Amino acid sequence: MVSRGDFHTHSTASDGRLTPTELVDLVASQGVVYHALTDHDSTEGIAEARRAAAKHTGYTLVPGVEMGTDIEGAEVHMLGLFLFPEDGELQARLKKLRDGRVGRGYGIVEKLRGMGIMIEWERVRAIAGDAAVGRPHVAQALLEKGYVKTIPEAFDRWIGRNGPAYVEREKMTPSEAVEFIVERGGIACLAHPHDLLDLDRLLAELKAAGMAAMEVYYKDYQPDTVERLRRAAERFDLLPLGGSDYHGIFGPDEPLPGHMYSPLPDSSIERLLALASELPNRELVP
Repeated sequence: MVSRGDFHTHSTASDGRLTPTELVDLVASQGVVYHALTDHDSTEGIAEARRAAAKHTGYTLVPGVEMGTDIEGAEVHMLGLFLFPEDGELQARLKKLRDGRVGRGYGIVEKLRGMGIMIEWERVRAIAGDAAVGRPHVAQALLEKGYVKTIPEAFDRWIGRNGPAYVEREKMTPSEAVEFIVERGGIACLAHPHDLLDLDRLLAELKAAGMAAMEVYYKDYQPDTVERLRRAAERFDLLPLGGSDYHGIFGPDEPLPGHMYSPLPDSSIERLLALASELPNRELVP
């Protein structure tokens, strides 16, 4: 069963394989009605996605972004939904975060080369193109050179949070990201929280900062995980959202847009749209 909403996807504006147009066409072909484009630290794909969206009757694009933040010992990713890409303050902050990605990417390549894994920074930049540089671009360079057989292996062996080539970058704290998203008129949603330790403490902190939602129905989350997260969302009065986190780079087993293992209920979509209708100066379709 395909979910009618998918609020977490990526295009070539960050580390996805499909252009915004190709992604919108794919999403619409799957029967998804409400779709958020949430590239990493970038809304650069939204304008193109809006043009593509105009071709699809009954399809609604939600402008969004995924922001990387840090807590001790872990990364926390925050989705911002219903943002204004034309917002100058939003763009200034995202550019600063993207600049940090460039420095981190170069540092990872230098660490890898120091370990005898001879990929080139120029190739990583070429793979990224005009997009915000991300670790998946480094992973693709490793795959091309035959150092790994899959993208996930690159993260597991080398460039994941606890990998030998991992490099930190300048980030916001989760609470800072939530406050920023809310200040810019958006809805903040915690992304893929399954592996986060002391989740209740974090949810209490983020709820106090203004977070309204968390991902519960995520691409490969099994029913027991979904139920645990659903109960956590209920405890903190958070809207249980979900998405495929589609990138198109993780091989034939990667779920397509809208194809979460546990589908996102229509009731969650309706609650999200109701929240969006209450945002200041907001229309559902920008």
